[in-house]
Amino acid sequence: MSKLPAWVVAPTKQPNLAAAEAARARQAILTKPLGALGQLEDIAIRLASLQGRPCPRLDAPHIVLFAGDHGIVEEGVSAYPADVTGQMLANFVDGGAAISVLARSLAAPLEVIDVGTLVDRLPSGVREDKIAKSTRNFRHQPAMNAGELAHALEAGQRAAKRAISGEQAKAADFLILGEMGIGNTSSASAVSAALLRRPVRDTVGAGTGLDQARLAHKTKVLEDSLLHHGLSPEAPDCPDAAHVLCAVGGHEIAALTGAMICAAQEGLPVLVDGFICGAAALAAVHMNPSTRDWLFFAHRSAEPGHAALLDAMNARPLLDLGLRLGEGSGAPLAYRLIEQAVRLHGEMATFESAGVTTSV
Repeated sequence: MSKLPAWVVAPTKQPNLAAAEAARARQAILTKPLGALGQLEDIAIRLASLQGRPCPRLDAPHIVLFAGDHGIVEEGVSAYPADVTGQMLANFVDGGAAISVLARSLAAPLEVIDVGTLVDRLPSGVREDKIAKSTRNFRHQPAMNAGELAHALEAGQRAAKRAISGEQAKAADFLILGEMGIGNTSSASAVSAALLRRPVRDTVGAGTGLDQARLAHKTKVLEDSLLHHGLSPEAPDCPDAAHVLCAVGGHEIAALTGAMICAAQEGLPVLVDGFICGAAALAAVHMNPSTRDWLFFAHRSAEPGHAALLDAMNARPLLDLGLRLGEGSGAPLAYRLIEQAVRLHGEMATFESAGVTTSV
């Protein structure tokens, strides 16, 4: 078992049940049949409990993207070379990536953080917070050691605290997380299979666009890797999340995990993107179960393993658009729905104020 930093298991903030009840009571008197807005009503009530007020407010989403490279790319598991991670860093800060466009649409700050890439000279606008360049090839050795895992978790903690403090912009009231790292679907698939105790074939997908032959190769590489680390479904002991992240994780996945846990401890709701962020969320919930209260799930990815992750966390994603880009790109789309849920909850008339007859 890998030892976790003490802060990781510290208590999270608790939802305010009285505020949730007040929000539920308000939903019952708005000019609509009860439950007619479906999941939008649930969102408003959940946010009321997290913010501790019957009518929640949102106006300051922050987007944080973590980047890292993966040694497992040496095994030919990706359709793209590792160089692309660094090239995309420039694209993020130059404004040309999907998440850059979506951040502008929300008028949200986008912080891009290198937590473990191979890049020596970072583009202007990328923050560096790394202890190592890439993970190791986890087919043959652990991806990270305990010190590297602790650093990545703390990089996520630092990023969440910057968003909360308003260091770069207005203090965040919602944290949107994204990632970049060639090879990270392999890491996420391995992490998911290990923590869910499922065969790799249930969690592995085409990632950046592998054909069937290369997908079969990727599956075999991940099966070999989990067997090497004693993490196959047949292993007698349930693995702990820290051990799994050290064995087959990624610097950016660990940073996402740390950011989610810290946000929950500080009382900041988190919007979880797709498969990679979902694997980090699963690790976060394993490490600190009450983190789950603070997680909203943006969409159902086209990656096959994502459905298993969502089921394990009893998560209802807001969208199902066949997305598999990563970067956090699905989350800003879902955030717009959350915004509308809040507006409907706070601005709709009640039956009494509108002079509308209630049901009989």
